[in-house]
Amino acid sequence: MTSDALGNDQIATTLIYPYLNHAVRMLESGYATATDIDNGMRFGCGYPQGPLAVIDQIGPAAVRDVLAARYAESGDHLHQPADLLEKVAAEGGSFTGGSGEGSAAPEFKRAISSVGVVGTGTMASGIVQVFAQSGYDVVVVGRGQDKLDGVIGYITKNLDRAISRGKSTEDEKSDVLGRISGSTERESLAGVDIVVEAIAEDLAIKTELYKDLDRICKPGAILATTTSSMPITQLGAVTNRPGDVIGMHFFNPAPVMKLVEVVTTESTEADVNETVLALCANVGKVAVSCSDRSGFIVNCLLFPYLNDAVKLLESGVEMDTINAAIKEQASLPMGPFELLDVVGNDVSLAIQQELFAEFKEPGFAPAATLEKKVADGHLGRKTKIGFHDYSA
Repeated sequence: MTSDALGNDQIATTLIYPYLNHAVRMLESGYATATDIDNGMRFGCGYPQGPLAVIDQIGPAAVRDVLAARYAESGDHLHQPADLLEKVAAEGGSFTGGSGEGSAAPEFKRAISSVGVVGTGTMASGIVQVFAQSGYDVVVVGRGQDKLDGVIGYITKNLDRAISRGKSTEDEKSDVLGRISGSTERESLAGVDIVVEAIAEDLAIKTELYKDLDRICKPGAILATTTSSMPITQLGAVTNRPGDVIGMHFFNPAPVMKLVEVVTTESTEADVNETVLALCANVGKVAVSCSDRSGFIVNCLLFPYLNDAVKLLESGVEMDTINAAIKEQASLPMGPFELLDVVGNDVSLAIQQELFAEFKEPGFAPAATLEKKVADGHLGRKTKIGFHDYSA
């Protein structure tokens, strides 16, 4: 297959329709609501529309017919129209109309006035800023004073930028920074109402932390993790309070990105879930709900599409042609290879490997070219070379 063999509309269809089908399967399984699936992709990826709204716009029957033709060619289960798609198409219905999901706004079932953040990286620093700007007292715990100074430096730089653009004032900056206190001792978290953990994506390191938090934090404190890949259920299991453990997956950079995936385990108490949903709303974030499964909503839908793009490249379609087709035909803000380089090819490969292990779908097997990019150290923008060269 050459780049001449597929037009831009066919390239977009080849990559986008399996993603749409995957979203229907997610809804079909009861994993997430139509609103949360669409909001996840809109606010987590900057897409103009969520996948279910796209299906309604194209027409469920039209999407089904394209997928059915593709399935007849490929035999790939991922191309077989989801049962729910078949049903909606046959009935002439829609995925986003009249769903009746407009439930009452979540309420605080547990009082939250102070927040602890464990970690000092970019994600942790952004989360500290989000809470402090929203009026919460924040205790940030790091491994050294230099790391804590880095958090304050990151937030100060962001606030100075906002002041220069007329979106903040020196007094507001002073108020935000005044709500933040740093500590190198985890015991400083003893009095906070919720701890948000944003440390390394390493299960052994995280479980050690959760054992410590279980010992230190007061009864009723919520223990939240920003993990995008670790099993939250296992973090709760090492504590004596698994009902207080929940996922709060912020997107990077946290002060800018609107989405938070709120992830419950089978043990998470209902009042913890509702409180965290209310907290997200209170800090100006769009929360989407799902359970503890690899990829949650956004990564589970995004990375198979990116992996498919790499496989399409392997088939002979040129990278620039694919990038252009997706932006022109699907109106997505970035082409898949541009996005892979921003995310990091190592991160993308790790997520795709997790999805493959979780769902056992042959079509989720990581693309060989993606594996080679990582093996060669071509990780994207952070190494100045990935699918594109950024060394100039």
